Amino acid sequence: MDEKADNCKLWKLLIDKNMKKGKLREAIGASKSTFAKLGKNENVTLPVLLEICEYLNCDFGDIMEALPDKVNKECE
Repeated sequence: MDEKADNCKLWKLLIDKNMKKGKLREAIGASKSTFAKLGKNENVTLPVLLEICEYLNCDFGDIMEALPDKVNKECE
């Protein structure tokens, strides 16, 4: 079974922390294109995810989840 990463948890965490995406991007030194990929639930490198987790003091499960490829979930 194929799975894809869903980053809705990251955006919800940023809302809870009252933080803008741009601030996080600048803080970890990621490019705009990397954050565009995150916004589209496309693949990003592990070091980027590690930087996000370190900056937000969280774990992978707090910013993303794996969903079966057939599930088309929208951020709520």
